[in-house]
Amino acid sequence: MFHHKSVLLQETIEGLQIKEDGIYVDCTLGGGGHSSEILKRLTSGHLYCFDQDQVAIDAARERLLKISDNFTIIYSNFKNIKNELHKLGVEKVDGIVFDLGVSSPQFDDGERGFSYNYDAKLDMRMDRSQSLSAYDIVNTYDYHELVKILYKYSDEKFAKQIARKIEQHREERKIETTFELVDIIKEAIPAYARRKGGHPAKRTFQALRIAVNDELNVFDEALSDALDLLNIGGRVAVITFHSLEDKICKYTFQEVTKLPDIPKGIPVIPKELQPQFKKITRKPIIASESELEDNHRSHSAKLRIIERIYENEYK
Repeated sequence: MFHHKSVLLQETIEGLQIKEDGIYVDCTLGGGGHSSEILKRLTSGHLYCFDQDQVAIDAARERLLKISDNFTIIYSNFKNIKNELHKLGVEKVDGIVFDLGVSSPQFDDGERGFSYNYDAKLDMRMDRSQSLSAYDIVNTYDYHELVKILYKYSDEKFAKQIARKIEQHREERKIETTFELVDIIKEAIPAYARRKGGHPAKRTFQALRIAVNDELNVFDEALSDALDLLNIGGRVAVITFHSLEDKICKYTFQEVTKLPDIPKGIPVIPKELQPQFKKITRKPIIASESELEDNHRSHSAKLRIIERIYENEYK
C-alpha cells in the first residue's frame, strides 16, 4: 500500500486560497495528500496531477476517485508542466503546488535503492523508465565528478575520501548494492566523524539521488514555467526539504517580486515596470510543534507561497 503523510498540508491548502471553479496543478502527486484536499474543494473546477512513479499514480487515482473525477493524472516529470498542460488546452491555472523530495513509500520500498537502511540494487530513479541510475554514477563517474556531486548536492565534508574509496573498490569489482556503498562510505569516513550522530551515508545518498534525477535543474525550470502559467490572483506553493531547493525558490520569488532599477525621482512607477507577483510568505512557513512530533519528515520542510498580482501586457 502506497501511504505517504503530506507535510504542511493544511498550511499549503489554506495558502492556495482554492476557488471551487478553479484550475489547479499538483506537480508532485505522490500519495495524493495535497491533491485530495484540493479536489474536495472543487465543484466545477479541475485538478491536473503530475507524477512519474506508476505505483504512486495507481494508488493516488484510487484515492482521488473516492472524492470526484474532476482530475487528470499526467504521467510525466513536472519539468514538462507547460507543454503537457498546453497539449490538454490549458493555458492558465489558478494554483500550483510543489511538494519536493522523495516520498516515504519510495524510501520504504527496499527495491528502489533510495535508502541506506535497506539492501537493494543501487537505483534511485524516480522515473524507472530513465536510463541513468545511482549504479551508473557510482560505477562510471570519475573521481572529480563524484567529488563535485557530493560537495555540490550535500556539502559532504569527506567527499574526496568517499570518492577515492569508491574508485578503489570498483577497480576490484562493480559496486552493486546500497549496503556495499554504505560499507565503503563508512570505511572512508573517520571513526570520530561516524560517532557524531546521524547515518554516515545520509549525505552521499542524498547527493546521488539529486544527481540521478537532476532535481535542482528540473525544479528551477519548472518553477519559472509555473509562474508563467498563473492567472491573476493565482498562487504557487512550494514545499522544500533541502537548502539548495529552498535557495532556488527564495531567489526566484525575490527576482519576480522586486522593483527594477529605476532613476531616482520618478513619482509614479509605470505599470509595465511594476512586479507582476507578490510574496504571500515573507519568511517560509515551518511545521508546528505537533507536526514535528507526528512526522519526522517535517523537520526540514519550508513552505513559500507567491501570487500573481497582474499580467504584464508589455512583456
